[in-house]
Amino acid sequence: MKSATLVIMAAGIGSRFGGGIKQLEPVGPNGEIIMDYSIHDALEAGFNKVVFVIRKNLEKDFKEIIGKRIEKITDVAYAYQELEDIPEKFKGKWPDRVKPWGTGQAILSCKGIVKEPFLVINADDYYGKEAYRIIYEYLAKEQEAGKEESGRAVLDICMAGFVLQNTLSSNGTVTRGICSVDEDHMLTDIEETYDIAEEDGYAKGQCAGVTKKLPLDSSVSMNMWGLPVRFLENLESGFEEFLSGLDEKELKAEYLLPQIIGGLVQNHAARVKVLPSHDKWFGVTYKEDKGAVVEAIRNLIDRGVYPARLFEAYR
Repeated sequence: MKSATLVIMAAGIGSRFGGGIKQLEPVGPNGEIIMDYSIHDALEAGFNKVVFVIRKNLEKDFKEIIGKRIEKITDVAYAYQELEDIPEKFKGKWPDRVKPWGTGQAILSCKGIVKEPFLVINADDYYGKEAYRIIYEYLAKEQEAGKEESGRAVLDICMAGFVLQNTLSSNGTVTRGICSVDEDHMLTDIEETYDIAEEDGYAKGQCAGVTKKLPLDSSVSMNMWGLPVRFLENLESGFEEFLSGLDEKELKAEYLLPQIIGGLVQNHAARVKVLPSHDKWFGVTYKEDKGAVVEAIRNLIDRGVYPARLFEAYR
């Protein structure tokens, strides 16, 4: 595979840089942030381009603080997620809405910028090396432009499937996509589940208003998807359909990747290979998480997983 892109969803970064912006909290010994480790692992796995999805009003500061450093080691491009980037016929329908439309809109903003198979990640999640390697290998060896099934093209998608227990925070609840997987490791369903916490040897969370008991070894999505370029076309048509179903009073609905991809699977328009990863997730979901993340990075450096100066090898 000549090219594969890492897409980092960073539009949720606050409007001012500095203290309190979780995606930019230093966690490495030389001021490295979580995104630095994600980019390092992706480049090591074989990805050769990074696209940052940000907001326009962050462009200058983002490039100064992050982009210019990364431009020295790989190709970098920017996509912009804005609240008002919706089809013309819907503009003005939600004048009181203040937030953009979710992860689906974030990736849709990459149309025309991403022209090769790509991997999507969150800016503030540490995923571990294994997931980047297995997704790159899948994109390089298995992904095709489209397979014919029942006379129509079917999207070939992959995702990193993490073990639920490895993705919990000791400082509060988390939201995860709980996956149902068949014996061939193909995704059959995904349920966005909120307020997940461990309790007495299992986890519990809220799904569609119902409290569910969840095995700690459940496979979960962490928004780490390997996607073909054609997926962007599905996002575009699906976004218009999504907006058409909302009334003028809807100010919080979001166009979310797990729900979009789950719907494609249910409609037999996509197949999703779940690639198991056993690495432990960590991230700065809560202010109290930072100390644990700093310690985890220090332990990885001590074990030789990362150099103390992360991008020394690329200089």
